Amino acid sequence: MRRRQFITLLGGAAVTWPLAARAQQPTMPVIGLLDTRSPDDFPEAHRAFRQGLKTAGFVEGENVAIENRWGQNQTSRLPELAAELVRRRVAVIATLGGETAAVAAKGETATIPIVFISGQDPVKQGLVVSIARPGGNLTGVNFFAGELAAKRLGLLHELVPGAVRVAVLVDPANVPVTQSTLKDVESAARAMGLQLKVFNASTSREIDAAFASFERERPDALFVGGAPFLNARRVQLTFAAGRNGIPAIYVGRQYAEAGGLMSYGPNIADAYRQMGVYVGRILKGDKPADLPVMQSSKFELVINHQTAKTLGLTVPPSLLALADEVIE
Repeated sequence: MRRRQFITLLGGAAVTWPLAARAQQPTMPVIGLLDTRSPDDFPEAHRAFRQGLKTAGFVEGENVAIENRWGQNQTSRLPELAAELVRRRVAVIATLGGETAAVAAKGETATIPIVFISGQDPVKQGLVVSIARPGGNLTGVNFFAGELAAKRLGLLHELVPGAVRVAVLVDPANVPVTQSTLKDVESAARAMGLQLKVFNASTSREIDAAFASFERERPDALFVGGAPFLNARRVQLTFAAGRNGIPAIYVGRQYAEAGGLMSYGPNIADAYRQMGVYVGRILKGDKPADLPVMQSSKFELVINHQTAKTLGLTVPPSLLALADEVIE
């Protein structure tokens, strides 16, 4: 073989070998995250989700990739965003922000595994066949947010025993959560002798309008229902309640941490962490049909004592004893 031919062949091999080596390297699995909210609405949820993934052995950028799709609090966008993830051929879809995202994803694929987080009964929502044996391609975490409405109203009444007129703020766009909340809170109000007035808000402007009406017809207390949109507006809600001097109760500790008077509900961060663990198990080969829907068992009462003082309220010792955390 001539020297020039040998060098040419050697040069070709130098190009071919690295390409072949790269071709043999396994590609990272891709997780599709479908969130009903905006990136800045609830970053704690995504941090907790990634903690769960890490517990399961997956770290973004190292051995797994994540594609985010944000609904920007517009539920009508969710089906197309879910369809984008299906076309992307992600390994699993994780739906954050409630049942609407899970329903949208389910409508786009019957084969890609879907892990959801839900505050309502996932069987009644048609997401799974049963809690113990989900069947199909969906499983997830259920944290019973809606079922706690009566308990939440009772805690508010205990803190403000003189309250008779209670305003209830809900997001009508989140139909399953709102229907469940109103059913439970209205039944509990009758038993306590409370008068309810329901206010709807699906936009920031509608929240402002609700509080503007409070100035004309002031309620004794405020009950804020659970919904991803309302959770995303927690700073606006807690600020407006404080400015108007209205005692209010909310669904999660993030409200109390933002200055809200009191919250009672599931530990949302723990639920998102559990969700990340399930996604990791599916990436390792488990099938959604065989993974029981996890039932969140961590519930917490958080009282912002500083806000109570500002409102001129004395927190009963019984409530302080029950509280998982008192923010001073």
